[in-house]
Formats: sequence, structure tokens, C-alpha cells
Amino acid sequence: MSLLLLALAAAAPFTIAETGQGFPTLDAAVASVRDGTATIVIAPGVYHQCAVQAAGRITFKAAQPGTAIFEGTVCEGKAAFVLRGRGSAVDGVVFRKFRVRDGNGAGIRIEMGDLTVTRSTFLDSQEGILGGGHPTVRSITIDQSSFAGLGQCDESPSCAHSVYLSVDGLVTITRSRFERGTGGHYVKLRARRVAITGNSFDDSAGRKTNYMIDLSEGGTGTIAQNMFVQGPAKENRSGLIVIAAEARTYPTDGLRVEGNTASLAPGAPADPAFVADLSGGRIIVANNRLSGMRSFEKR
Repeated sequence: MSLLLLALAAAAPFTIAETGQGFPTLDAAVASVRDGTATIVIAPGVYHQCAVQAAGRITFKAAQPGTAIFEGTVCEGKAAFVLRGRGSAVDGVVFRKFRVRDGNGAGIRIEMGDLTVTRSTFLDSQEGILGGGHPTVRSITIDQSSFAGLGQCDESPSCAHSVYLSVDGLVTITRSRFERGTGGHYVKLRARRVAITGNSFDDSAGRKTNYMIDLSEGGTGTIAQNMFVQGPAKENRSGLIVIAAEARTYPTDGLRVEGNTASLAPGAPADPAFVADLSGGRIIVANNRLSGMRSFEKR
């Protein structure tokens, strides 16, 4: 952590890095940015508060990764951070214990603008990151982050997932860990393009989980160099990566699933499909190291 961030964190819980101005609440710090560009440095602590970003470009940055913890409190019945500015970034923040009546309580709800999440943790909630669906959301990146104890299909008519995004553009997920799911999918995307590489999906302690990766409406891009462990307590064990199960909105020709490693945890149901495709596209499934499962299934 830099000396500058240390100094800012000591001055106030929430500080604008560019000006040094401190605020007692995150919402006040966000409101001060208006439609500008700023980095809000968050001091170590457990915060029972939330914020809505309505404009501008804001980076929410923990002074020290893993020590700025948001717990339990949501804005607008949605999430700790509700983001609909021109762009947002979240770095080093922990989100935990979010539940709301509609079953979609999340750490981050992205509604407008692009989003980058790095070195952040999402724990024991209905959802980790949720959103998209607006024309201004063209790119979402998740890197070096962890997701555990997330998802549900019992608390509302629709399931919730560790990550659930709708982007008519690119979703990138790299060097992140998904584990101990509690329902739904680990990653559910409605996206034109994906780049999912170098991640770990460990379902060995999951319960009532479904797919590791669900490309609900198709999509192209790359799923490569990931590690998957299918767990024993599945609600749907038929496939690890499932493509176009709900619609064929996006072309799948050229989607590459390669260089991954996948195995079954003790007690996991045998012989699922590693990749199950309902799109009929020209998908490349190659050079994956698989144990206890079929490489590809066309449905």
C-alpha cells in the first residue's frame, strides 16, 4: 500500500484521492463527485452502509485490499454498490451477507456504464455481481477476485448466481476463484463475447448448484486454462459448461473451449458433459484434461 493511500485512510473513512477531501459516509463521497472522475479511497473497517453512483466515473479503492468490508446493508433493495454512472471500478473491497426480498441481494449491481472489479471478495449472499442489460454497459472485467457462498434457487421464483451479467459486448473473467456455491450457476452470462481464462471453479463443497458456466444465449470468445471440480450436491449435474440453453441470441461460431482441466469430487454424479451445446454453432472443444466426464454433448 502506498504512503499516499495510508495517509488518506488515516484522514477519513472515505477520501477523494485527487483532492484529499474526506467524508464520513460513502454516499456523501460519491455525491461529491457529481459527473466528474475520482478515486474514493476506503479506510479499513466494517461498513454497514451502501451507495448509489448516479453519474461520473468512480473508482472505489480499498486503502489496503481485503480490509474494507461492506456487510448487510443495501441501497434501493438491490446491492451495497448500485452503479449507474459513466463508468465504475472496484478494487480490493469485500462484500458479504446481502439478502433482499426478491432474492437478488448483491455486493455490486451494475446498471449503467462499464465496470472493472479487481482483487475483491464476495461472500455468503444471494448474488455477488449482478446487472447489465443497458446499452451503456459494453464491457465488464473481473480479475483476481473470489466468490464463495453465493447463489440461491429457493428464496424467490428466479434463481440467483455468483455472477449474473447481461452485456451486448465483452465479459472478461480472469484469475478468479469460485467455490462453495449455494444454488444457481457460478457464472451466468448473456453476452456477445466472453474471455474466461485462468480461473478456479471448485464445487466440491457446493450445494444445490447448477452449471459452472452458463452462456444462456450463446456467445463467442474463449474459455481456457480454467480448473473445474464438479461437486456431489448438484441440483443440475448434466453439464459443466452449457451454451444457449435459453436462446440463440448471439452467434457461437468460433467459441473456443480449450486447455481446461476438469474432474469430479468424491461422490459427484458420474459422466456429465464438460460442454453441452444447444446452439448448433461451430464450437471448438480441444486439449482439455478431463476425468470422469464426456468432452462434448449436442442437445
